[in-house]
Amino acid sequence: MSLTAEISPSVATIAPTSGATLYFCVTCKGTFNADERPGAALYEAVLAKWPEQARDAVEIKTVECLSVCKRPATLALAAPGKWTYVIGDLDPAVHADDIVDGALKFAASPDGVIPWRERPQCFRKGVISRVPPLAPV
Repeated sequence: MSLTAEISPSVATIAPTSGATLYFCVTCKGTFNADERPGAALYEAVLAKWPEQARDAVEIKTVECLSVCKRPATLALAAPGKWTYVIGDLDPAVHADDIVDGALKFAASPDGVIPWRERPQCFRKGVISRVPPLAPV
């Protein structure tokens, strides 16, 4: 399987999916530098850490906006039938390994809820919202 990654303003995809998707907001500007895009840097940092054997576990996409502009390094984790999480206050230089760990635990969980003690620290402290699973259509 080849790995292709492309950042576009709308959506970029790097992997087939088993249901879970990790979304990165890549358009918000940095707090101190208007040319900086913290979400894009976070996306790149996570791609660099993503283990090859886990590429089929979680689809990774970029999105234009998660509407959390005051927390420009933000991600969302979602899957059919699971709770959705929006997590912010992330640092590409510090949290990439934890994001990989948390995303894989989310994908492996039956309902999207990672037990509190198993969550990476940034997943415990950075939760912006938790959205219930959508009812089947």
